[in-house]
Amino acid sequence: MIILKKGILIVFEGIDGAGKTTQAEILLRRLKKEKFNTVYFREPSKSKWGREIKKKAALLDSLTPEEELELFQKDRKENIERNLKPALKKKKVVILDRYYFSTIAYQGAKGIDPGSIQKMNKEFVIKPDLVFIFDIDAGKGLKRIENRKKRDMLFERKEYLIKVREIFQSFKGKEFIQVDATEPIDIISKKVERIVFNFLDKFIG
Repeated sequence: MIILKKGILIVFEGIDGAGKTTQAEILLRRLKKEKFNTVYFREPSKSKWGREIKKKAALLDSLTPEEELELFQKDRKENIERNLKPALKKKKVVILDRYYFSTIAYQGAKGIDPGSIQKMNKEFVIKPDLVFIFDIDAGKGLKRIENRKKRDMLFERKEYLIKVREIFQSFKGKEFIQVDATEPIDIISKKVERIVFNFLDKFIG
């Protein structure tokens, strides 16, 4: 097992249908194969708050934007304390499928000030080392997931996802990597792997 100098948090973000979960799972398998101590978590998590979000998401307008925000905040705090902090303390590579950037984008697109969402999250979140944002046109993203058995009617709407995408595109900083999600899966995964392995090299030994 490869021992790192510190725990590493890698976040995968993007609108519905961008392929971020597929890429997160590919990276998880690859890192484990190369003997990195790696774990995978997602938001919403499996906490009672996360389960409530998933249940409500199947129904259109089942929650106000403010109620959504409150549930996501509660779920995130529990996920950080129960999952992220312990894993990072053990110097693991943590792959996280969605984080507070999704809350900024999704609830921000429903009218809550993105700046205020960011501020309230920065009071308790762990800063990620890398954030991959998978970018795709809202119509193409929805086309990819139209055959899903369980649809999130609360979030999966084209006009809404256009606004969500714009907020995702606005994130700037050295930790953010914008990825063209329309490229073939294997091309994207190789790009992601190259960036991640180059980054992890600095923390080996």
